[in-house]
Amino acid sequence: MNLRDIKKDIEYVVGAFVDDCTLFLNVNPGKNSDKIADLIDKAVDLYNELRDQIVNAPKEGAKAYFTGIRKSLLEKSDALYDELSAAVKEGLGK
Repeated sequence: MNLRDIKKDIEYVVGAFVDDCTLFLNVNPGKNSDKIADLIDKAVDLYNELRDQIVNAPKEGAKAYFTGIRKSLLEKSDALYDELSAAVKEGLGK
């Protein structure tokens, strides 16, 4: 695992989430748009938070540090997808 890979992972996962949010907004205009916009803001905050952690990575023990960042990315993106799923269900009246 190297720095370039972790950066690409962050960009891919957060980008895919934002794409999913945008797709819902385009297919269902006006349905839960405020909640979806809040989720996009949370995703951007997550992206910025993780990128800041990468910039401040220690020289010693970097592999364990990056493993922690990757784990955090997966946990927090899962939580965002859970929120998106709830917002979609609410928006569609299910």
